Amino acid sequence: MPHCIVEHSSSLNSEILVPLVFSGALKSELFEADGMDIKVRAIAYQSYLTGLEKSDFVHVVLKILSGRTPEQKKMLSKSVLSALQKLELQNCSLTVEVMDIDRSSYSKSVS
Repeated sequence: MPHCIVEHSSSLNSEILVPLVFSGALKSELFEADGMDIKVRAIAYQSYLTGLEKSDFVHVVLKILSGRTPEQKKMLSKSVLSALQKLELQNCSLTVEVMDIDRSSYSKSVS
């Protein structure tokens, strides 16, 4: 059920990033085997700073329901990072973060 939010510099193509993040989440084997519960969306930024020189970046936030172990979260993070590293981007920061969604307050409706 992860919500995967891909934030990136606008010079990078989200049509390439989104499938890679999906693939990394799927390979973690923490979610449905067919990937039907994995949701990925991207936000491209035109205005940003990355230190003193502007360089490309990809930051992925993986929001998952609480209850996973620290080891599972680390493995998920590394799986998504590994998928992104296949792009072999130059002068680009790649970061991945896993955040818990509180199960007791999460609501969902599908129609």
